[in-house]
Amino acid sequence: MPDVIDYEHGISAIDSGYLRTRLDAIHLIIENGRAAIVDCGVNSSVPQVMAALRAKGLRAEDVDYVILTHIHLDHAGGAGLLLSQLPAARLTVHPRGARHLVDPRQLIEGTVAVYGEAHMRELYGEIMPVPRERIVETPHEATLELNGRTLVFYDTPGHARHHVCIHDTKSGHVFTGDTFGLSYRELDRDGRQFVLPTSSPVHFDPVAAHRSVDLIAGLRPSAVYVTHYSQIGDIARLADDMHRLLDAYAELGRAGGAAEPSRHARLKAGMTRLVLDEARRHRWPLSSEAVLEVFAGDIELNAQGLAIWFDGLAGVRQ
Repeated sequence: MPDVIDYEHGISAIDSGYLRTRLDAIHLIIENGRAAIVDCGVNSSVPQVMAALRAKGLRAEDVDYVILTHIHLDHAGGAGLLLSQLPAARLTVHPRGARHLVDPRQLIEGTVAVYGEAHMRELYGEIMPVPRERIVETPHEATLELNGRTLVFYDTPGHARHHVCIHDTKSGHVFTGDTFGLSYRELDRDGRQFVLPTSSPVHFDPVAAHRSVDLIAGLRPSAVYVTHYSQIGDIARLADDMHRLLDAYAELGRAGGAAEPSRHARLKAGMTRLVLDEARRHRWPLSSEAVLEVFAGDIELNAQGLAIWFDGLAGVRQ
């Protein structure tokens, strides 16, 4: 059986099984027998999704939408395969992302550039294209109805230019993908949750991220659902932390300077210090070694993203 957390308002989190336990959440919304899936993990996540549907008494035909917050492969790599097993479902995506799902070659090439080809294939398998006629583009303030339940889409760049967040008007909650950062459940202390931005390649933009965090907080949700990992509350406090840390990331990226052989090591070291500073600030219930194990992949990707962001700034200045 898949690892499923059930929340209120017919919302559940399914563990995608990507890399480790409770790293990568797929969210399920059920409204009177009809369903939408928010983000879909990777190809190997598809059996987990189908098993969760069966456990809820749902058929494949009962899923109306697969909703992507953005097209990074840990969120969208399994989209083509999943759609092939959901005959009634349509896939929603930011307008910037639609063509990359129809023809995923550029998306695959970008992922290979980050991970290398062998590791990319190991992580994500063969990326199946999505038929164009099954795609619904969701620009800013687009709406969809899930059996009478209204979902509103907001353009929320900062982590990716093809990112949307989804406001569920029934619950008042927001599905934020990576825009509202990472919040791993191992770090919760006495019910208090924590958050860190993610600056992974290639579209990190702290100015846009600040605006997107303000947009999410301005909707005044009592909870949001981050893909890494699932429901968090106390949104005003965590939004303040996001703003503070986005500024710290930008400072670290600028301090990394122009491209040269030691820059990546300096950025990784700086990101490591930042993560450990947060661990001490909030007294996370893990050793320093365990904290760094949890964030090992994120530290690497965040350092890469900060370098790309700084190089983009330098290009603007030239």
